[in-house]
Amino acid sequence: MDVSSLREAGLTEGEIKVYLALLELGSSTTGPIIEKSGIARSIIYQILEKLMQKGLVSFITREKTKYYQAAEPYRLLDYVEEEERKFEKTRESINALIPQLLSMHGAEKEAEVKVYKGFKGTMTVHEHTFERLKRGEEYYYMGVTAYQPPEQHAYWMKDHVRRAKAGIKTRMLFERKTEPAVLKNRNSYPLCDARYMPEGLNTPAWFMGYKGVVAISIPSSKPITIEITNQEIADSFRAYFEEFWKKSKAFKS
Repeated sequence: MDVSSLREAGLTEGEIKVYLALLELGSSTTGPIIEKSGIARSIIYQILEKLMQKGLVSFITREKTKYYQAAEPYRLLDYVEEEERKFEKTRESINALIPQLLSMHGAEKEAEVKVYKGFKGTMTVHEHTFERLKRGEEYYYMGVTAYQPPEQHAYWMKDHVRRAKAGIKTRMLFERKTEPAVLKNRNSYPLCDARYMPEGLNTPAWFMGYKGVVAISIPSSKPITIEITNQEIADSFRAYFEEFWKKSKAFKS
């Protein structure tokens, strides 16, 4: 079966496997779903939760046990239409945000702004760090989202190996809902200090910065990442990050 259209609609490989498994199984507990889909037990609940948020899976409780069931396939069309509406709202939000960013410190004429779509766009923005940073220099992330699909985690883990070999340092602030195992993994790589955001601080987007560059990404099934090259704007965002960093605490597993 060609499921490329489901990927293009924003479903991850894991979500596709679980949804298709449930279509065949009908109402089911997690055991058969894991066996049918081949998804690891450690992430099955995260994937089911994401599918429920997308309206593609529901559950009922019988004798204290949850039974999950796939929504009718036509719900996929409803999901795509909802994502398109969200995408348009995101586009409008970004259009309103860019002039405000460019007007900071009166730097509008000097700023270079580029917009990238999808996770591939996010990777493109991140890859620029290797082109522009030297050994001993640093980039930071702030407001890293709690949930990321497995394939994205795989990319970041490989990337940290590459970063450490290049001698590039990083400091990272994650959403407080992030699983401790994620921060433990990130801190296992040299030159990386990953922490939770200070208590009570949440951001609707994540930020990344280094030298005269700042990137802003709005998470969704079709993320949009804005890369701004301007020293004054980058300095302003770094100042925010440093204030949050001062209030954070070193991660203890």
